Amino acid sequence: MELFKPEFGLVFWMFFVFVVLFAILAKYAWPYIIRSIDDRADLIDKGVEYAQDAKAQLEKATENAQSLLAEAQRQQMDIIREATQMKSQIIEEAKKVASVEAKKVMDAAALSIEQARKESEQQFRTEVSAFALQIAEKLMRKELSNDKTQIEMIDKLLNDIENKN
Repeated sequence: MELFKPEFGLVFWMFFVFVVLFAILAKYAWPYIIRSIDDRADLIDKGVEYAQDAKAQLEKATENAQSLLAEAQRQQMDIIREATQMKSQIIEEAKKVASVEAKKVMDAAALSIEQARKESEQQFRTEVSAFALQIAEKLMRKELSNDKTQIEMIDKLLNDIENKN
């Protein structure tokens, strides 16, 4: 069990090696290690700062997007409202124009019908007059075939003319 009993020489050399190793590490290794740790800490700090900046930019972008979306929805509603008004106005104008056109067509049709009625009436009168003249001619020929009847007829017509005057 002598292995577990440290002797003074062994402890001295272990302590000496430890101090020398510590001095070498303190002079050459620790500055690099500390600098690496500091660089790493700076990198982490910059990463955190970058993440915070990114988060702030994301929040601003989100707010901006929401405001743009709200503006777009408002514009959409305005456009829909204007389109509805224009549709109603166009329908009203079309109804007015159609009404005016229908009235013009109806007036033209009524005028055309009236004109056709007058023409047919005139034609009917002309035809009736022609038939009446033909009938009268035939009757007159038949009745005026003798001289006595002709004289009576002439006297009667002259009397009618005198009575009218």
